[in-house]
Formats: sequence, structure tokens, C-alpha cells
Amino acid sequence: MNIEKFIQRTEVLHKRLADLYETANVLPWISPDLLPQAFKELYNTSKIVQLAAEELYQENEELVQTRNSLEAERQHYQDLFELAPDAYLVTSTQGIIQEANFTAAKLLNVSKQFMVGKPMISFVPLEERQHLRSELIQLSQSDRVRELLIRLQQRHGEFFDAALTVAVARNSQGKATSLRWVVRNITERKKVESAVVKNDDDLFNDRPVDKYSKGETIPLNPLAIWYVCQGLVKLSTYCETGEEVLIGLATPGMVFGSSLTSLDIYQATALADVELVSIYAAEITASPRLSHVLLPKINQRLQQTESFLVICGRRRVQERLHHLLKLLKREVGETVPEGTRLSVRFTHEDFASACCTTRVTITRLIGKLQDEGIISFDLKKHIILRDVD
Repeated sequence: MNIEKFIQRTEVLHKRLADLYETANVLPWISPDLLPQAFKELYNTSKIVQLAAEELYQENEELVQTRNSLEAERQHYQDLFELAPDAYLVTSTQGIIQEANFTAAKLLNVSKQFMVGKPMISFVPLEERQHLRSELIQLSQSDRVRELLIRLQQRHGEFFDAALTVAVARNSQGKATSLRWVVRNITERKKVESAVVKNDDDLFNDRPVDKYSKGETIPLNPLAIWYVCQGLVKLSTYCETGEEVLIGLATPGMVFGSSLTSLDIYQATALADVELVSIYAAEITASPRLSHVLLPKINQRLQQTESFLVICGRRRVQERLHHLLKLLKREVGETVPEGTRLSVRFTHEDFASACCTTRVTITRLIGKLQDEGIISFDLKKHIILRDVD
């Protein structure tokens, strides 16, 4: 019932009761004792109803204001969602699109109405759909915001490289209810990055090249770092017992130098014929472009060093060797019909120093891996990894 009409009716009722009371006072057949008491009760009751109606009216006004405020706030966030410069999608945990903003529709060249109810995977090339399916399964099991790089395809349009940022929404019981996606077209950015990489090579092409043969110790200048143009450099130190400890491998495109370590003993040895260029610290400080190019390369060296530290932390020597082979597969592996071939020939002593064990132990473990068919050797005694996962 409309609150205002209800209040009007209570006021009319109250007035009629007052009129009836005045009329009844002049009727001779009604007992003078009964009439005042009955009308008094009716009057009080109508007064209570009238007060209740006024309270209802006030509460209704407050509810209307609250509803209007909530609607204005909902519209505000809806506008933010719709008019955001980035493409936003809300999907089920299975990747079915539930909501999409204007930018998402424009990016995928399709109307918003068409997108709702469609699987997100329908905008992914066939060869990459399995990757997205695997990611969808993992997303619901984690609360971390994930970053995915994948190709998407516009409807009746071209493919483009996309960066997807996705977060999981959960209900009060902690169950995953939906996925929230931010989609960005990074095709142009990748083109620029690719062009920068090509231009980065020019930074080193005009510099004098120093060449060292396999087995040579490379001198280290505390005022400069080396950039590896070709070959492979072993980085090592020595423990108190005089045993060598492998702490890194500098592959082409990586940097190394004594200024990048706090170790008192730091040695660089050519594991193959190498070509290096020297870059002074003062040059890096004076050139923002040079700093921009070298920072990721320095970061790469630090990450590799951490990987070697993790290997040393393994309790069993067999586990250390297993993870070392995985690392070498990633750093210096090249695909061959038989598996992955390590492009550099490592000695048992090299493996022993990296695994903090003896050469005899490494020889025994390598023999065991060879018997199991996990590794083999080519004619030049390079290791071929068949199954190191």
C-alpha cells in the first residue's frame, strides 16, 4: 500500500471518529456511562494508528533516500566499469563471460550483448586454448593476482598479443564465484621492445672485442663489467678447503664482473672460446639507455645465482645433480632429435663443484642416469638430456 494514501486514510478515520463522538453525545438511547469510555478507547487507538503511520512515512522516506544513494553509487561504479580505458571482463570460474565493458567490446570487435554468455576461450587461437584451460583450473585454486600473456583474436579480425591480469572473487564461504579480468593489447609495445632489443646490439657492436680461448682465466676490472657476445664463462669461488665452487654461468647476452659480487675470491674462466666487450661503470651511470639495457641482464645474473644457491641447499647429492641438469638445460640447452643437448662440454669436476660433492660421487650418479636412459652422450662427449623434468 502507498504510505501517503495510508496516512490520508488514518487522518480521515480520525476525523470521522471525532464527528461520530459529537453526534453520539446527543442521541438519547445511548447510555451516558458507556459512550465516553468507548469513544475514548477508539480515539486513543486511532491516535496510535496515526502515529504509527507517521513513523512509517518517515522510515519510508529514509528508505527511499538510501535506495537513491545506493542506486547513484551503483551507477557511479557502473560508469567506471563501462568507461574505463582498459578492457574489463567478469567471467565464471569456467571462463564464461558474464559482464564486459565498452572497451572490451571494442577491443574484441564485438557487441557487448554478443559477448555475454560466450566462453572467453572462443577469442583465443586454437593452438593456445589448452594453455588457457590449464590456467583457468589453477586460477580458482589460488588467491594471487595472475598475469598471463596470450594471443587473442578479434571477431572477424586479426590476432593481437594481450596481457591479461586476473583476480578471483570469492563468497563469504571462500568459494570462488567469478574471475575479474583486465585485458590490454600489447602488440605495439612488443614491437617497440623488439626494436629496442635490435638497437641494443648496436650499443656493443662498436666496442673493442676481447677474445679468450677455452680454459683461459678472464681478468676482472673492478671499474668495469664484461658483456658476453659469444661463448660461455664459468664463474666460481673457492671455499676454505681450497675446493672450487661453481656459482654461475654467463651465457651470450649476460654480464659479469667483480663489481657485481661481494665475494673476496671471484674467478671467471672461459668454458669455450668467448668474445667479450668491456663496459665501465662510469658509462652506465652517464647513459640512461645503457642502464636500461643492462639492468635486466644484471637481474638475470642474480636470478641465476639464486638458482645455484637452491641447488647447494638440497640435502641429497642426487637431487642437487638433478636440479643442476635442469638449470643447464635451460641455460645452455639446444634441441636435438634425441632430446636436449648441452652446448658446452662439462667435466665431472665442474658438476662436482656445483653440487658441493666429490668427482667420484658425480661419476657414479652420471653412470646411473646413463643406465636409466635419462642422459646419453654424443660423439663429442656432450650430454644429451632425455627426460629431466
